[in-house]
Amino acid sequence: MDSQRRPNLPPGRKMRVVLLAQPKLSVKVGRRNAGVVRMDRMSKEPRQNPDPDGPSNSAATSGDESAADAADVPNDSPQLSVIIPIFNEAENLEPLCREIHEALEPRRIDFELVFADDGSTDATPTVLADLARRYPRVRVVTLQRNSGQTAALSAAIDAARGRVLVPMDGDGQNDPADIPRLLDKLNEGFDVVSGWRRDRKDPLLSRRVPSSIANRLIARISGLPLHDFGCTIKAYRRDVLAAVRLYGEMHRFVPIYARWHGARVTEIEVNHRPRTRGRSKYGIGRTFRVVLDLVVIRFLDRYSQRPMHLFGGFGLWSLFFAFLGFSAATFFKIVALVARSRFGPDRSAWPSFYENFGKDFVETPLPVLVALFGVTGILSILMGLLAEMVMRTYFESQGKPTYAVKPLHKGRN
Repeated sequence: MDSQRRPNLPPGRKMRVVLLAQPKLSVKVGRRNAGVVRMDRMSKEPRQNPDPDGPSNSAATSGDESAADAADVPNDSPQLSVIIPIFNEAENLEPLCREIHEALEPRRIDFELVFADDGSTDATPTVLADLARRYPRVRVVTLQRNSGQTAALSAAIDAARGRVLVPMDGDGQNDPADIPRLLDKLNEGFDVVSGWRRDRKDPLLSRRVPSSIANRLIARISGLPLHDFGCTIKAYRRDVLAAVRLYGEMHRFVPIYARWHGARVTEIEVNHRPRTRGRSKYGIGRTFRVVLDLVVIRFLDRYSQRPMHLFGGFGLWSLFFAFLGFSAATFFKIVALVARSRFGPDRSAWPSFYENFGKDFVETPLPVLVALFGVTGILSILMGLLAEMVMRTYFESQGKPTYAVKPLHKGRN
């Protein structure tokens, strides 16, 4: 500090310097907003987007904004959040939004409607911006690019503030009139209520048959006896989804994740309507990806906390087969050496036993199989060790417990 600017202090007194931190950037989306509400860095007053029809406005929040909003749930949070991931559904948004309001408002349910736009390329952003201005309950999350239904659903869950979450499709095939029935079933003591499209209005060969096969396979492998894992409309208590993280295309397996954390899961039949507007985004190729997702589900269910049992077990079996192959090759070689020493090199003079079992290493594929199984076994065990280190790092670095407990009951004292 310059001596000319240093203040005159009495003898024995010290100067105290107080550093004032800059105000942090806080972003919140208002509950009854009609557009994008932003917070300036140096001001506490919110400012509205000056150009509501511009490209920057679709009543959207970024991923960080949604996470911050979801992490800080206000005390006056709505009872229900209806979350809808959408992609190029401009024609269905207005009728769907109107039907949801007509189904919930007569029952005086305090709800919000959260749309997650998965990078739509049609008029969806414009329609959503218009809905956000006209309906105070509507909130919109816009992903910067098309990331898939699971990512859009995760973004909507992070942005939602309700104590109960009800996801549904944006194509109009799920009936909003089923939402009160889902809530009534949830109030019977369940944590997850899944919809069952028993009378499904979809093509038979391309949608219904593959879906039926996949649902039976999922139910058998997961142990959760649901009929329709692919039905989007469900009801969740918010605390059930607190520990659930979705990746890839795992949105259909959310009830399984919830069951792992001790949730009570049930299902009810729901109305399924034919698509009347727009084009379906689903194809038969999704059915094959379900099989790969099932492998992940099975691994996470049985071996996520003990991966060495899987990789190490496979490695030990591989080494066992390598040992059998080595023993057989050695036996054939010894028989051939004994035959040559006793009967000479001419195989035609060997007895039938020695002729059938006397083999050199190069006469059988056993040495190659021994090498293959041996290397596979060693690599599998090493992979199991790496998986154990990753698993322990995952739990210990975040302080995650390896168990889930129910509410603790304590005495008065």
